[in-house]
Amino acid sequence: MGRDVVNAICKALPGAEWSDPWGGGHDCWKVGGKMFAVAGSVDPSVAVKTAGADVAAMLIEAGVAARARYMHASWVALPLDADPGELERRIRESYRLIRAALPKKVQAALGPL
Repeated sequence: MGRDVVNAICKALPGAEWSDPWGGGHDCWKVGGKMFAVAGSVDPSVAVKTAGADVAAMLIEAGVAARARYMHASWVALPLDADPGELERRIRESYRLIRAALPKKVQAALGPL
């Protein structure tokens, strides 16, 4: 159920594209060619970007998330069985951060948020 929720949230975002770049059943979501969420094939979590390593550390310390393996310190892993509202907030924030870093021309082609 959790993975279906994550995929539904991601799919609804403008310009979001799904891929499985490493094979093996990953759900990797990108916008403008840049990853904003990934659910691994083994670990029951979704990795998302936060505004910075300090925000990630706060979420980890609060028990909301765990360190996202193989990712920069500004990424966290949320359990797939987390509150759907929390999943949506964190995924949308990750999307917004990644989208904001894209060239303006690419952002404009995505349409409104």
